[in-house]
Amino acid sequence: VQLVESGGGLVQAGGSLRLSCAASGSTFSINAMGWYCQAPGKQRELFASITSGGGSTNYADSVKGRFTISGDNAKGTMYLQMNSLKPEDTAVYYCNAEGGPEVYGMNYWGKGTLVTVSS
Repeated sequence: VQLVESGGGLVQAGGSLRLSCAASGSTFSINAMGWYCQAPGKQRELFASITSGGGSTNYADSVKGRFTISGDNAKGTMYLQMNSLKPEDTAVYYCNAEGGPEVYGMNYWGKGTLVTVSS
């Protein structure tokens, strides 16, 4: 599975961005997908996830009500709508896909896209 993120950039506080993650390859093996962020000097952390088919979503408290994760299986793409952005949202955002038993639970990562929120 190959993952490619897009949509990052520079935005003012209070603004919005929409990130995309295009998946290709053995996408049938994906059980769930998620968005991680890694701010400078901090560990990469999961803040939003969605199950294959979009049946269930989960969010970290820090983004609840501001960010929305969604997916389009037909296009093989996952999205992250980010609203009311804050300077502390500045980070590199990574797309992750969790494989099922047929790929031994392998995790796949994109290369990341930088989001910078100015105050």
